[in-house]
Amino acid sequence: MSRPRSLVFACLPLLFAGANASADTFFTATLTGSQEVPPVATTASGFATFVLNTAQTALTMSTAFTGLDVTDSQTASPADNLIAGHIHAAANGAPGVNSAVVWGFFGSPFNDNNPNDVMITPLANGVGGTITAKWDAPEGNNTTLTAQLANILAGRSYINLHTTTFQGGEIRGQINAIPEPSSMALVAVGELGLIGYAARRRNTR
Repeated sequence: MSRPRSLVFACLPLLFAGANASADTFFTATLTGSQEVPPVATTASGFATFVLNTAQTALTMSTAFTGLDVTDSQTASPADNLIAGHIHAAANGAPGVNSAVVWGFFGSPFNDNNPNDVMITPLANGVGGTITAKWDAPEGNNTTLTAQLANILAGRSYINLHTTTFQGGEIRGQINAIPEPSSMALVAVGELGLIGYAARRRNTR
């Protein structure tokens, strides 16, 4: 299976897992260097999906990305090593604004600890992988999911992946609600297809 196609399927299980749970709330984020503040020039990219359960007590996340070394051994250089992954949010957390970390799922701070739901799957070939995690109600970086729900639902949060070279973040994506699971699936396939297209273009240069 090619890398672009494998990335598409990496996020699809989460997309369809709750497709019949109409009261769940679905979100997506496209991660790029251009959304960093200030913008970052990078060939890395990613896509993330989120499901907020009906009771609003858990936010399940799956993010797939290329160009970031998730094991510290996918490339010889440490420059592209993934060192941290977070969700950031604030009352003024609009695109173009840097916000505080409200929940960490990779590196430090690490807040997926009640319980630890993180699963990391490196790409079998190439640089990158997928990370799945779940933000449960008791967890948070000096905050809680409940306290941040208003920001998340209003589009005032983002996912940020940090590397050795870009410790402030190499790729970032605003978290936006999707009205229906079916629409979410179509958006995910389309966005991941764009990521794959970009990767193929890099490989042919």
